[in-house]
Amino acid sequence: MDYDVVQAARVSTLGADAVASDGSIQGLINFLMRDRHGSPFEHNSMTFLIQAPIFVAREWFRHRAGWSYNEESGRYRELKPVFYVPAEDRNLVQVGKAGQYRFEPGTQLQQGIVRDVAREGYRHAWNSYQVMLRAGIAREVARTVLPVGIYTSFFATCNARSLMHFLSLRTADKAALFPSFPQREIEMAAEQMEAHFAEHMPVTHAAYVRNRRVAP
Repeated sequence: MDYDVVQAARVSTLGADAVASDGSIQGLINFLMRDRHGSPFEHNSMTFLIQAPIFVAREWFRHRAGWSYNEESGRYRELKPVFYVPAEDRNLVQVGKAGQYRFEPGTQLQQGIVRDVAREGYRHAWNSYQVMLRAGIAREVARTVLPVGIYTSFFATCNARSLMHFLSLRTADKAALFPSFPQREIEMAAEQMEAHFAEHMPVTHAAYVRNRRVAP
């Protein structure tokens, strides 16, 4: 797919005769990235199957330009009892004022509270959902008692340009020109997507990193 970027860029000067040799790819892509010529990075497509808590999906769907989504529906199918409980290494305590805060590890007591309260809340919500379904209540009504910690799944299709914009906002990297402060749960998903991006478009990804993670 790196080749597609170069082909799209070279059509500006070569028209239908646009060609690219392997030797020209790296330099041209770095030039496009550095000078923020963005449209050539739109001539490719990547589709991801995402499984994440609903609260992560709702943040994700704020990214509209260059993205398409199709999500499983709680109206048309009974949802599965898969819920998100933060791992023990998840920072729990917010310190500082808005715009300058950071997160720090919680105590063992706080970790236990998060784990136990979340599980109890999920158990109660799921039982309520099942009670309504067994009573013949429509799925679209019964689902209203379920929390945003339940998992959903969706297909997300994007191009390299829209993905780089997503990564610039949803990952934290000290080398980035512009700092970002993503919620850890969406960042974990973004990190996995970036690994696939680096595998399938290594030259484009390398240029993105070299230019301090600024989307063109």
